[in-house]
Amino acid sequence: MQALTNVRRIGLKPSLLTRAVTTTKYTRVYKKEAAVPKKVEEEPKLVSKADAEAKLGGPVTEFPTTTQFDTLKLDNSPTEGEQNWSTSFYDGLLYLPEIKYRRILNRAFGPGGWGLAPRGEHTISPKNISREYALICGGRFVSQARGEQDFFDVSGLPTAAEGCKSNALMRCCKDLGVASELWDPVFIRKFKKKYCTEVWAEHVTTKKKKKLWKKKDDYLEYPYKET
Repeated sequence: MQALTNVRRIGLKPSLLTRAVTTTKYTRVYKKEAAVPKKVEEEPKLVSKADAEAKLGGPVTEFPTTTQFDTLKLDNSPTEGEQNWSTSFYDGLLYLPEIKYRRILNRAFGPGGWGLAPRGEHTISPKNISREYALICGGRFVSQARGEQDFFDVSGLPTAAEGCKSNALMRCCKDLGVASELWDPVFIRKFKKKYCTEVWAEHVTTKKKKKLWKKKDDYLEYPYKET
């Protein structure tokens, strides 16, 4: 009888038999893409020399055009700033002394306006030394190249290290167009045809013969003599 009474009491309290259910509703939200404005490339405006000088407050140096760089001038009367190649031929090689590379850079950027920055330590082999350098002009990176120099004795390493630096300078200056004629086979052929001649030479000691180039108004140096 007591159990029946308890069941009736529970029946009178429906909240005790009711289970609370919570429903979560998920809603998909589509994210709008942000519109990215397109960059409009403006065409470079040409500035006259007079306007540039007025803005900078000083004279402006005009850089040679591609046509001027490719002009093959072989006469003996170079204009200001040009190299007289007829005086730069020695021992069968057409070259530009390394000191003239420095003079050209000093004239273009001023003393202290350029420099060679080492990009690592020296790499030394039994007969060769090399090091990588970067050419900095006006505070800007211009070029990077590895210079090298052969040596025959350890006591000559300081001199070889300086030669290595000069060799790197010569290679870096190619990107500035300095002495670009030295890398032009057409120019070299025309130069040799006008100023040089190829002759048979004999080694004074070994008596071996081979062909050598020399200037038409010059002679072979020891130990070779023309035959």
